[in-house]
Amino acid sequence: MFSGATTGVRSQHKLSALSPSSIASEQTYSGTHTFLRAPRVDRARAGDFAVLGIPLDIATSNRPGARLGPDAVRTASAQLAELKAYPGGFDPLSHVRIVDLGDALLDFGFPQTIPAAIEDAAFEIVSSGAFLCALGGDHFVSYPLLKAHARTHGPLTLIHFDAHPDTWTPRTGPDGSVEINHGTMFAQAIHDGLIDPKKSSQIGIRTWVDDPMGMNIFDSVAVADRGPNEIVAMVKALAGDSPCYLTVDIDCLDPAFAPGTGTPVMGGLTPRELLAMLRGLEDVRIVGCDVVEVAPAYDHGGITALAAATVVYEQACRLARKNGARADVYPWPGRAIPKGDDARAGQLGRM
Repeated sequence: MFSGATTGVRSQHKLSALSPSSIASEQTYSGTHTFLRAPRVDRARAGDFAVLGIPLDIATSNRPGARLGPDAVRTASAQLAELKAYPGGFDPLSHVRIVDLGDALLDFGFPQTIPAAIEDAAFEIVSSGAFLCALGGDHFVSYPLLKAHARTHGPLTLIHFDAHPDTWTPRTGPDGSVEINHGTMFAQAIHDGLIDPKKSSQIGIRTWVDDPMGMNIFDSVAVADRGPNEIVAMVKALAGDSPCYLTVDIDCLDPAFAPGTGTPVMGGLTPRELLAMLRGLEDVRIVGCDVVEVAPAYDHGGITALAAATVVYEQACRLARKNGARADVYPWPGRAIPKGDDARAGQLGRM
């Protein structure tokens, strides 16, 4: 009887007309989750928006648990796949081939092999011509991801949303090895020539480091005082047309909005500020990205995972618009809506 009722509903209402293609055959709250219900594949190809999980949290200095972040972000993303994008009114899966490659295989019995394993997995995707968005994991994972992207694009401009600058000086061990953890990896990346600090920006910072290593820091107070649009204008002016790598530590948000993270810091960005700045980067040459530090054990109602999933979703929507997705906005009395898709897309950073 229940099955018959379901069949009746489907014959009366065409699901493909009511919901994006990503969930036309599954309920939002059931099934095996990939990001946005996208296909699970073994290999990326040119033009793909490829999602790769990096379940690592052995480089964190405070609360562990970010190894469970990729799974939590994928689960939260099912909600985003339920309706068309806002703003925009389109289904990004209709304009971008979004694929989920599962998680990188990391051998915790031999931790010294993990950085190379992450780099190799990422480079295989990047060298295929796909756009890689990695789900962390603690923020250390950005270091091997930067190495993989720099092998293709050369030195990168870093656009970094975080509570922490992550340029603390690495220590040197008795055997000459260099410490790299989730607070030192960008110092090492600058030292290795992976990042051009003069063009790079760190946004939302609210912890102190004695040597910022030439990075341009727009702290959370600056964002509150100047507003997202002015901050984005300065970030874009610094980056120019250089290849940019976007990294979003979810603790850039205030703990009120993202409690599920390892090192929360008071006084952070609001979700509206973060989204406005991400949308304002519409025409920046972003060649890869990651979203890190989601630790679901400390989350409440999945709001941190949802925030991280939304960051990834925004990148998928950005590429969809580049591929011709029509970006509509809601009208209201007195609101002038420019003609043309480019004009509509240009309004995103002001919403």
